Amino acid sequence: MIGNININKLFNYAELAITIGVNLQENQELVINADVTDCEFARIIAQTAYKHKAKKVTIMWRDELFTKLRYENEDLENLVNIPQYQIDERNYAVEKNAAYLCILSEDPNLMKDVSPKILSETSKAKNIAFQKFYDASMKNQIRWNLIAIPSVSWAKTVFPELAEEDAVNKLWDYIFKTMRLDKDNPIAEWKNHIESLKRRSKILNNSNLKELHYKNSIGTDLTIGLPENYLFEGCGEKALDGIPFVANMPTEEIFTAPHRLKVDGKVVASMPLVYNGTKIENFGFVFEKGKIVDFFAEAGYEVLKNLIETDEGSHYLGEVALVQHNSPIRNLNTLFYNTLFDENASCHLAIGEAYPSCLKEGSSKSKKELFELGLNDSLEHVDFMIGTEDLQIEGITVDEKKVTIFKDGNFAF
Repeated sequence: MIGNININKLFNYAELAITIGVNLQENQELVINADVTDCEFARIIAQTAYKHKAKKVTIMWRDELFTKLRYENEDLENLVNIPQYQIDERNYAVEKNAAYLCILSEDPNLMKDVSPKILSETSKAKNIAFQKFYDASMKNQIRWNLIAIPSVSWAKTVFPELAEEDAVNKLWDYIFKTMRLDKDNPIAEWKNHIESLKRRSKILNNSNLKELHYKNSIGTDLTIGLPENYLFEGCGEKALDGIPFVANMPTEEIFTAPHRLKVDGKVVASMPLVYNGTKIENFGFVFEKGKIVDFFAEAGYEVLKNLIETDEGSHYLGEVALVQHNSPIRNLNTLFYNTLFDENASCHLAIGEAYPSCLKEGSSKSKKELFELGLNDSLEHVDFMIGTEDLQIEGITVDEKKVTIFKDGNFAF
């Protein structure tokens, strides 16, 4: 929802998404995925893309309210039958080597009364149907980017004490801050930010680590083994064509893939997780030899259970991400109920699929080869937040040296 936001700020936002996010090249196609309620901003994105000499812009419209209506009225057999045109839309982006930009704005509570089984089965069906597209994204075959704009329902969830218009305006203000759009030169700010994350990634990549040990006061005591030839990445990763892009905006993380069979101990989430329109709260997992062997949740237990049971790979981890407690998003002291923001306010892990690019030459390897090297394979990839102000992370190198990576919730270097 645009509301009464200054149009120049919106075009500046679009400029960041096009030039830093997907890094659109002259004569390249752009595919935009947007909810119908975000049509005005989607057109601003398109207009900006044409300014940068896009060959063609295609908008894939979605309608979350209509999706809920379907979930409430149609048989599961219909819901899991994904129309071919939806598959073709996504495959088109891959086949044309188009840049792909998704605008998020969903209501965190929209699906709270929908059957967890329907949410789980439809999510699984989509993941299977769109696998060619998702694989291309995970391997950085295409350049892609996620950004967000407020909806009334999302803004009211974040700021329930405010009137609708005030809540939307405040959420816009916070988004602009996290995107560095409150600075004089946002593009220069982003370039500096990218270099800062790359510096930390390089330090960890040169540390020859074999495992990470996490510990804090809320119950996390977890050891995560890393595969040989692991790679930590930050924003500014490169697609297979060698052109850099930033997949998530905002982003404060550097991340890698764990070895799927080398995770042991207990981890407790430090923030709620919104998954398939349902909030999962006060939850955690116990791992043995990489696999989830126990879990708990005070709210959203069935949804979490269905997520874990999606496939064999959803019983294992696919991502390890480091975000210091003293970060621009965390310092807003706001729970966004949106993973794009909340994951960048906290160290996090992900259940499910690993990014091939987190292994040296991983993007050129087959799924079978990656699996044999320790990377997880799953239809899912779902982040959950574990960072706290007292989180300690100690690295152990292959020659058994200890390296302090996090102290009191922040990087030690």
